[in-house]
Amino acid sequence: MRPDTLTFTSGGVTCEAWHFAAEHDGLTTHAGRPVVVMAHGMAGTKDSGLAPFAEAFAAAGIDVLAFDYRGFGASEGRPRQVVSVRAQVEDYLAALDAAAHLPRADPARLALWGVSMAGGHVLEAAALRADVAAVVALTPLVDGFAAARHALQHHPPSQLLRSTGTGLRSRVSAAVGADPVMIPVVARPGERGAFTLPGALEDYLSIAGPTWRNEVDASVVMELGKARVGRNARQVRCPVLVQIADLDRSAPPQAAAKVAFAARTEVRHYPCDHFDVWPGKDWHRPAVAHAVHFLQRKLAPAPASTP
Repeated sequence: MRPDTLTFTSGGVTCEAWHFAAEHDGLTTHAGRPVVVMAHGMAGTKDSGLAPFAEAFAAAGIDVLAFDYRGFGASEGRPRQVVSVRAQVEDYLAALDAAAHLPRADPARLALWGVSMAGGHVLEAAALRADVAAVVALTPLVDGFAAARHALQHHPPSQLLRSTGTGLRSRVSAAVGADPVMIPVVARPGERGAFTLPGALEDYLSIAGPTWRNEVDASVVMELGKARVGRNARQVRCPVLVQIADLDRSAPPQAAAKVAFAARTEVRHYPCDHFDVWPGKDWHRPAVAHAVHFLQRKLAPAPASTP
């Protein structure tokens, strides 16, 4: 499926998005079709593994708007490769507005999909907007403190201290008007990088698209610490599906389960690691099938009233 390319504005910056049109009208009403708004985790781009998810939703009769955050991929914005939780949530909210104006879109049936760090973004966005009809959070990172404690189980403390020190240097550099300090998004164990667990580099490169760059502002370690989705979870008013990888070494599954309970969500569990729900991995198809089934149920047209 070849999506259409369009743009929208967020924070005064032009963001690029792909529009995957629904393949049939099974969920269409006189008001239009449901739309799912989706983006990648942390420093990901829309051309890095999102298309198989979007195509599955389109095949189910749902339009999809997949976008790049400000400063990443094909979107504009300076500085580049700098993660801001606040700005990325704002980008989701702007993308929702753009989705509501797509041809044949039903603005009363807008859904959000996010993975990893974006799994927390979509819950935050849904807590801020009453017009979100459904949310899917895949292997979500929802608690920065829990993620830091979790990281201690899989990384030497010295490596985490070095990462924090590099992040602080980047913050200071940006504060005085200099360029941020960059580190790889993924690297081999023992090397500098945001993800350095065994297999992370190979897993990410297997889905990386042409606009993706293996670098990110080192202050991302502080941005991860800002994740506190649990504070607003009870304010989410729409149906939510949280998909948890029980062996996740990157996004603590226990923290995701706590937020899921607070937000009264549906939950699916998978006996796998963080990247094992991506295309080419064993748990990709089950994760997609469960998301499709959830969205079809929650975005289905309301039954016609009996005269």
